[in-house]
Amino acid sequence: MECISIFDMLKIGVGPSSSHTLGPWRAAERWIHHLKKEQLFSQVTSVKVDLYGSLSLTGKGHASDLALILGLAGKDPEYIPTEDIPTIIHEIKTNNKIQFGNELTIDFNPEKDIIFDKEFLPFHPNGIKFTAYNACFKISTDTYYSIGGGFVVREELIHAKENIAIHKTFPYPIQNAKELERYCHQEQLKISEIVLENEKSLRSEAEIDFEIGRIWDTMLESIYIGCHTNGSLPGGLNVRRRAFDMYQKLKGDIPYENSANWIKSIRRTEVKFREILKWVSCYALSVNEVNAALGRVVTAPTNGSAGVIPAVLLYYLTIENHHAGFKEIKQFLLVASEIGSIFKKGATISAAMGGCQAEIGVSSAMAAGALTELYGGTPEQVLMASEIAMEHHLGLTCDPIGGLVQIPCIERNAMGAIKAINAAELALDSDTKNAKVSLDKVIESMYETAKDMNSKYKETSEGGLAVSVNISDC
Repeated sequence: MECISIFDMLKIGVGPSSSHTLGPWRAAERWIHHLKKEQLFSQVTSVKVDLYGSLSLTGKGHASDLALILGLAGKDPEYIPTEDIPTIIHEIKTNNKIQFGNELTIDFNPEKDIIFDKEFLPFHPNGIKFTAYNACFKISTDTYYSIGGGFVVREELIHAKENIAIHKTFPYPIQNAKELERYCHQEQLKISEIVLENEKSLRSEAEIDFEIGRIWDTMLESIYIGCHTNGSLPGGLNVRRRAFDMYQKLKGDIPYENSANWIKSIRRTEVKFREILKWVSCYALSVNEVNAALGRVVTAPTNGSAGVIPAVLLYYLTIENHHAGFKEIKQFLLVASEIGSIFKKGATISAAMGGCQAEIGVSSAMAAGALTELYGGTPEQVLMASEIAMEHHLGLTCDPIGGLVQIPCIERNAMGAIKAINAAELALDSDTKNAKVSLDKVIESMYETAKDMNSKYKETSEGGLAVSVNISDC
């Protein structure tokens, strides 16, 4: 059974897409590691990359080519200063040279050596083939698939144990929601406590706390940057940033210097129903505007849906519980990650595979369940909240205009966050014994819907808003 850690589901990386940006970036890193393992790296004089399927059709809008360049150059998406990215790309494109793996200077012309091929490979819509040459001789060819949320698999290992991210068996191995619920009853533990025990089998609690803190800091920083950045987004659609304008109308007059004491300032603002809706929407929009501008965000479970979970968590911290701190943040993220992992195991978190229901729908379900536990909900109510949130995203298509993670993606994060809060409230006021639909059944239904969905609605920009709205009209 695949054991998925919280740090697999919640990854720090650069936008705008986990499957089309972070995935190819990580695939390039993995390929370089493989070349070194096979003792071929030092022989490489040039490389070529072929992008297939959805990666080809929307790769330009998702900056897949830029991600590949940075991955081949040995840059780390978690730590690279995002402001340095344009300079690095410009130098490589100007000189047609790259520091391969940040070690070896080789010839590389991105315009010729990154090829966008509309053909779909059989295993997954997001295929990448890397080819290495020594002079005119081909010395290595390797194919990888970016399967959503920054997860990458190598073609040769698709059916092998080596492909599983974590080999060690968790004390509570979980394949579906029913098993998770059974463990909670058996051990008399909350969902977050079950997940924490699994994590502790991999690393110390101090390490867990440090990494969760780093994840939350990145989430909060992305909200803060989004709320304080004016102007339009890159990409050609001329989409104006809205989080800045919304924040200007919402903010109070309490001074602050940084994102840490910013939360205290927000807690002093007026709280009415309309303001709550606006704050949550502002939080979600801000994250995905940062994401769209190649900023640093956390896959939750993807970049395209990165705004939902931080928006709902910050809503809890700023509106619902002014005394909450790291304990509640940790609890929320542990639950959210487990819900996401169940969706990944039972269906998909890739829009290229399942449409936007696999991204915004899953993120909304993750946030709904996590918020329910913070409110004191039972494991059954947590799973019910997740089910409700996904049930009302079933069939949601992925149809980005111009292949950019902007329209309708950014707004959908705001809608997904609001639905998550509503789903939590509905679950908390419900007797779970009367539930007609289980989380496992809605996951099964989601996957069947994904398989039935026409491919033009799966992140290809060949249907929906992507064709009914002309880029020239923007």
